[in-house]
Parts: sequence; structure tokens; C-alpha cells
Amino acid sequence: MLVNITPAVRKSEAPPGFHLLSKPTGAACNLDCKYCFFLSKDVLYPNERLRMSDEVLEGYIKQLLESHRTPIVTVAWQGGEPTLMGLDFYKRSIEYVAKYRRPDQKVEYTFQTNGVLIDDEWAAFFKEHKFLIGLSVDGPKEIHDQFRVTKAGNGTFDQVMRGFQYLGKHGVDYNILCTVNAANEDHGREVYRFLRDELQAEWIQFIPIIERATQETLPLANLGWSERPGGQRILYTQAGNLVTERSVKPDGYGRFLIDVFEEWVRKDVGRVYVQLFDVTLEAYFGSYKLCIHAPTCGYGPAIEHNGDVYSCDHYVEPDYKLGNIAETHLLDMVASPQQRKFGTDKATTLTKQCLNCDVRFLCNGGCPKDRFVNSLDGEPGHNYLCAGLKAFFDHVNPTMKTMVQLIRGNRFPAEIMEMYAAKDFKGGRNDPCYCGSGNKFKRCHGRAG
Repeated sequence: MLVNITPAVRKSEAPPGFHLLSKPTGAACNLDCKYCFFLSKDVLYPNERLRMSDEVLEGYIKQLLESHRTPIVTVAWQGGEPTLMGLDFYKRSIEYVAKYRRPDQKVEYTFQTNGVLIDDEWAAFFKEHKFLIGLSVDGPKEIHDQFRVTKAGNGTFDQVMRGFQYLGKHGVDYNILCTVNAANEDHGREVYRFLRDELQAEWIQFIPIIERATQETLPLANLGWSERPGGQRILYTQAGNLVTERSVKPDGYGRFLIDVFEEWVRKDVGRVYVQLFDVTLEAYFGSYKLCIHAPTCGYGPAIEHNGDVYSCDHYVEPDYKLGNIAETHLLDMVASPQQRKFGTDKATTLTKQCLNCDVRFLCNGGCPKDRFVNSLDGEPGHNYLCAGLKAFFDHVNPTMKTMVQLIRGNRFPAEIMEMYAAKDFKGGRNDPCYCGSGNKFKRCHGRAG
């Protein structure tokens, strides 16, 4: 029986915790987003019904809780589209958590969704069990609808907004996952302002779309990753040094981030949390909470609908399969030499250009999946996004250093907004101060200048 699998490795020899992404529907989704390479992963499971069984669900929850020594354990649902499992599935998952949770464990739930199927019942359930919902939105309607489409090719913005309204109605906690792609890379401020002002987002994650391809696979890849007429299909793997036409360009990614930063740093520090800005600031203190820019990785495996476990959500492909929870305990797979090597290779395979870079402590070479171009010296294995990331890190460096000084002086980093306002002020010294105090600028915030 799956629930009776026990780990062979001692917990003290394994990581105390990790973040496992569960894909209960595998690659199955009710949308056909053009850049979603995960749609192709159903090729790994031909003729299978992509739905997690109750037996796998119980075994997964039990092993996840058994594997952690940290006081907080996250049950993270993703897809495909996880709402396709139906509410009863998640109600049973809550029951299994109650059955196997140790008294000293606190369990938190996250749920990444396109939002299309969310209604009153879903939102009430999320609120009752304190789910944090990640909602996928790429910007205003005309931008969002370019790539996030239905099986019939129609835009999904209106459907997503309907689901969003249900979340708001029930007071569900949510954040926004926004991809950066060819359609929105030149609209950083517009996208950010929409997410902040229209969706009232207080936590935003920007994910660059990078779809790799070879010379042979590029024509098919440009068509998209779902089933096509005539059966022309390919399994997406981390191979090839070309990218699709939907992919963000390196300079476009840097420009997008800088545009968002210039808006955020003037108005929203301490009020809106942009993941990359947060982890960049943390890196100045030697703290790395996001695998992408940490020195090593390997603590973010993924579990498929049938219990197969892979090294990473981006590496659901045969060479990176660690095993199945019906045969090997989850803890043994996470602590395995294969997985530990996967994580440490991130640090040991950097190019010379990367090793000598003055912002390496902020980037650490980025995600290994993006290391497929040559460095300036012609060395293979360099990060495709390097030019954009370098431009962004160089741009924000003076501001980040000022924020570091504020924090070390027991002050709030949000004070940086006042400094920017003073710098941006275009009036004369005898004009009313920008802060609205009614005093002349020279007798108010202009004193510092």
C-alpha cells in the first residue's frame, strides 16, 4: 500500500524542508495558452487519464508531512489547471492533512490557477481553509488575450476577471503571477499599474517566458504546445539554443523590470511587494529565498498526477525523473544523490563571465534552464537573460544600497520614496513643497538639498 511506504534515509541527513509543486491534473488544462510548454507533457503519459487518484493523494499528503522537520509545511497545488479536479478532491486533501499532520506542524495551502472556473463555492472553500491563490494575469485585456486563450483561440480576460470578482467577494488572499513575454515586454508600467490599480494586487510575481527550441523544432514550437491537426507534436524539453517568437527578449526583460521598478520605487515601497525586487534586496544581506537567484537549488521538486517525482517543475522530462512515491518515499528522492547533484550543479557550472561578474551575488547565474547561450567569451552554458538581468541589477544598485543603509539604521526602506520625490521635484525653492504641507519647498523637504 502506498501509505505504508517508509523513508530509508534518516531525516537528519535530509533537507529539513522543501517546496513541492503538486500537479494533480498533470498537463491537462481548460485553456490553450500559446506559450504554455507544459501542455506538451501529456506526451509522457499516453492513454492515461490525467487525474490524481485518491490513493496517490493520500500517499502524497502523508509523505509530504512525514518529510518535513520545519514547523510550516506548504501544500502547493498547480497544473495544468488544478480546479479541473473538482472541489471534493481538495476537501479530501484537507481531511488527509488533518489525519497525518503532527501536532507541531502548521500547514499552509497555495493554489495556482487561471481563475476561469472559480465561483462562489470555490471562493468560499478557499477562504474557509485560508488558501493563498495565485491568479495568472498578463496585464490589461488587450495584452492578456494575446497569448492566454481558450481551446477555440478566444481571449480569456473576461472569464478570469469574473473569477477574480468571486475571490474579492469572499475576501480570499491572492497574489498575481504575470508572465513577461513578447506581447508585454514594452509595457512594463502599463502592466504594473493595471495589476496595482485595477486588481489591487499587493504581491506580484513576474515570470519571463522563455521557450527553448532547436532549428528542427522551432517551426512547430512557434505554433504552440497543445495538440495540432495531423498529430504534429513535440515534447518540450530543456534543449536547444533558439527561442520562440513569443519569448521575451533579454533586453526586453531588463527594460520591463526597470520600467516597473521606476514606478514602484516612487509610489509603492512597503505597500506592493514585487518578488524580484524583494529577493534582490534580501541578497544584499546574504539571504536567498528564491531558487532562481540562490547559489544552489534542488529544493523545488514536482509531483505528477500518478506520483512520479521530478527534480523541478521546469524539468518534467525523463532524464530528471527521481522515482514514484508508490515505490520510493518522497524524502528519499529529495535527499538522493541525483537531486543533490542537480542542485549543486547550479553553482559549479557557471561560465567565467558569470564568475567574474560584479552582480553575481544578486543573480548567481539565474535558473539553469535558461543557460543555453554562449558567453561573451564564447563559452557555452551562459544565461539567455544575462544582458537584461545585468541592466536591471546595475540600474537598481544605487537605490538598493540606500535601502540597505536605511534598514541597517533601523529605518524603513519606504523612506526611499521621499528621496525620489525630492529628486523628481521640478518646482523652484520658493514653490509649495511636493508633500502637500503648504510650506515652501526650501523650508520643507528642500532643506536636505
